[in-house]
Amino acid sequence: MSVSIEEALREAARVLEREGVADARREAGSLLSHVIKKDRTFLISHAEDDLRDADWRRFEEMIVRRASGEPAQYITGVQDFYGRSFRVTPDVLIPRPETELLVEAALPLMNTDSKICDVGTGSGCIAVTLLCERADARAVAVDVSVAALEVARHNAKALSVETRIVLRVSDCFAGLDPNNDQFDVVVSNPPYVSANALPGLQREVREHEPLVALSPGADGLIVIRKLLNDAARFLRAGGHLLMEIGFDQGEKVQQLVDERAWTLRDILPDLQGIPRIVVLQKN
Repeated sequence: MSVSIEEALREAARVLEREGVADARREAGSLLSHVIKKDRTFLISHAEDDLRDADWRRFEEMIVRRASGEPAQYITGVQDFYGRSFRVTPDVLIPRPETELLVEAALPLMNTDSKICDVGTGSGCIAVTLLCERADARAVAVDVSVAALEVARHNAKALSVETRIVLRVSDCFAGLDPNNDQFDVVVSNPPYVSANALPGLQREVREHEPLVALSPGADGLIVIRKLLNDAARFLRAGGHLLMEIGFDQGEKVQQLVDERAWTLRDILPDLQGIPRIVVLQKN
């Protein structure tokens, strides 16, 4: 039995709505676009076209996965970040628009040949994007997860910056040597969700994204404290540390800043006006 694009989208949206998926029609359209490798405009203008049987079966499988709560990005294996496509898997956090603000804040602090360190690199979206934007910059990207570093390695190669990035297994700075590893900028989107807040996360996040990249436990500030305590040793004079923080952590982080080591340059808000990006300069 043949199924048209419109029929497939209508049925998929019904299934997703029944399972509580928000923006069901949009989600269905995104998945179908991925399957048939056409954009959303094509789906509208060719709504009466029949799908190939193989595409219909693959689309059905994806809808079942999405209805179960699996994020669309893990189903397609792709997420856009700062205008580029990045591979994502369940081994890495899905890049979010808020983290693009970290890139925006870091770029003016970099020269063309700056050396950066990305702590908890995950998919590599921050480090790789900065290297794409600064043609002669170099980076060291660290993560505790070997699997995450393999995703970052793929993205670095796909975006042609693999010769300018070193990937290392490291818990924060534990695998680095301050005598040899000195940077102009340290960037990090650390795990910052408190243990108490985990049950309140969306099921897509809570049940599918890697816990190690979401929460360090306790009050959510464990890794942030490590960054504040250790990053200065790996920064050149006048270097900068930039961190993404949780929606309720702005005042807490300000209280943690040692003014002997750091000058707090700014805490930048996200699009909702929530304090999100901390910018510090080494004294």
